[in-house]
Amino acid sequence: MEQRDSEKTPSSFASLFENSLSKMESLQPGQLVETTIVSISKDCIFLQLSGKSEGILERAELADQDGNLSVKEGDPIKAFFLHSKNGEMIFTTRISGDKAGSAVLENAYKNKIPVDGLVEKEIKGGYEVKIGESRAFCPFSQMGLRRTEDSSACVGKRLTFRIQEYKEGGRNILVSNRAILEESHQEQVEALKKTLKENMVIKGSIKSIQDFGAFVDIDGVQALLPVSEISRERVGDIHAVLSVGQEIEASIIKIDWNTERITLSMKSLLSDPWEQAREKYPKDSKHSGKVVRVTDFGAFVSLEPGLDGLLHISELRGEDKWGNPKVAVKMGQTLSVQIIDVDAAKKRISLKQASSAEEDETSKKYLNDSLDGASGETYNPFAALLKKK
Repeated sequence: MEQRDSEKTPSSFASLFENSLSKMESLQPGQLVETTIVSISKDCIFLQLSGKSEGILERAELADQDGNLSVKEGDPIKAFFLHSKNGEMIFTTRISGDKAGSAVLENAYKNKIPVDGLVEKEIKGGYEVKIGESRAFCPFSQMGLRRTEDSSACVGKRLTFRIQEYKEGGRNILVSNRAILEESHQEQVEALKKTLKENMVIKGSIKSIQDFGAFVDIDGVQALLPVSEISRERVGDIHAVLSVGQEIEASIIKIDWNTERITLSMKSLLSDPWEQAREKYPKDSKHSGKVVRVTDFGAFVSLEPGLDGLLHISELRGEDKWGNPKVAVKMGQTLSVQIIDVDAAKKRISLKQASSAEEDETSKKYLNDSLDGASGETYNPFAALLKKK
């Protein structure tokens, strides 16, 4: 016991400290370190290294224009080691500003450290980008994840790039913004793989709208909401029900991580009207509906959102002797129909045209007036026929 206590001398602690320093000093410029934020001051963010040592990262790198930080103490972080200065280990998440000298840029190229640059102008084939005192070229194909119609949209913006080529002592520099965005996108995808599952309900924002559906942003990854999955009723004009920037809630109905395709449905969150269709629309009952689709074999009549019945061509009344449904009825026309059959399993309702409630009331009145005459002996064949019905 005494021997063990005697080993804990000042010299042994000094030896441990030197070993700790040697581990820190073994970091190479440009080396990527995955660590944790231990504290945040007014100007610096301190990173956990080996033992009790800490690395230093400028706070401004992770702050927005208003000075708000995107991280907090305890958050994991990836940073690149730059150099040691006055015994301090200096780190960065990207190269920018006065740090972007030629030697630093060459080091950033060799170690794939991101660099900040100002897109100054559009030139032949791409853009001229200023990084510190150096100028670089970014091809159109390497700006953004996707080519935009307005190529001048990024001019004047400060963006992050990866140096793809560094030649002639820095006089010929080729950079890519797309490489940075693809890496970030892949990190987002990997994170979402752990959280997103089929049938779960998510919230997202509409980013763009096409005739076939809408693209929805889910934490940086886009998902497709097909037009057929927006509502229980048929959507004629998608722009009438959705708008860019709109926040929606939907269910994930399919995920394919190999193609990075996520399919959403708002319709699945709505109650299915077919579940109560037989009870709500019994055989021979009469209802009013609107013609929503006309085909060669008949017309589809909407009884309620998501519940359409078929009025077969044989059941249509019209003046066209050839039985053309498009002549007999019109889109948007309101019809009185009678239920022939409901097959909830196959989601089919068979209809036939029927008299309206007003027509029934008129017939009833006519029948009563005809049969309740003063003598009670007058015979009206039309009233008798209605009575039989």
